[in-house]
Amino acid sequence: MIRFDNVHYSTNKINIINGVSFELKKGDFTALIGANGAGKSTLARLCNGLLKPSSGAVNVGGFDTALVRTSRIAKFTGFLFQNPDRQICKNRVCDEIRFSLECVMEDRAEIEMRCERTLEEFSLDGERDPFSMSRGERQRLVLASILATEPELLLLDEPTTGLDYRECMHIMECISGINRKGATVLMVSHDMEIVQDFAREVMVLNDGELLAHGSTKDILRDGPLLASASLLPPQITELAVRLGAGYENVVTVDDMVSAVKKKREGAE
Repeated sequence: MIRFDNVHYSTNKINIINGVSFELKKGDFTALIGANGAGKSTLARLCNGLLKPSSGAVNVGGFDTALVRTSRIAKFTGFLFQNPDRQICKNRVCDEIRFSLECVMEDRAEIEMRCERTLEEFSLDGERDPFSMSRGERQRLVLASILATEPELLLLDEPTTGLDYRECMHIMECISGINRKGATVLMVSHDMEIVQDFAREVMVLNDGELLAHGSTKDILRDGPLLASASLLPPQITELAVRLGAGYENVVTVDDMVSAVKKKREGAE
């Protein structure tokens, strides 16, 4: 679904992305992690053609982003900006969702059906003015508008910013749901617990260079790698590493509970 081949990107003579190469297959759920200023948001914008590489090639869904209109890629791609106010353009919640749908389909009945379904799934008041909503609510609205279109590729720049725990879990379950249906997800996130619980693969970016790309478990257990990118592992992973033998496969809280039970049973 996404292929970077020795991609460089610079602006105002400042190098932001330096020789990055990777592939994401259809149906992958990959998290992109790194410290502030690592180039994560820039890389995400390169994925949907909003930015064009200075050199190298970006191929998305079979299209070279340097050779096709961004609107062509947008037909099958959903993109969530870190700031929801950059995307909201309507004065009613229902119109915001409807607008996203109208960009990718023409069947009025289907548009109205999806709009109503989305309002219900995200518990949104269709008549409400988006700009009277809290930042977290606006973030939820923008993501709802994107998910309503059922994109093949979902690019998320900090999707849980400004959300409380309940809202965060609801949003991530919705994202996981569309991924289970076959959509490819690339998620930029600073929340290592979210990365640990939902992403199957992780890419580590530092100063515009891709340091590693591998399974979530392997990446998050690699303390020296994370330290080189000024990152800390999730608490549960850090604890598992400290506990050592018997906790090698612990990634989630449920994994930890199972490992502790096995240790107790073995001791008895």
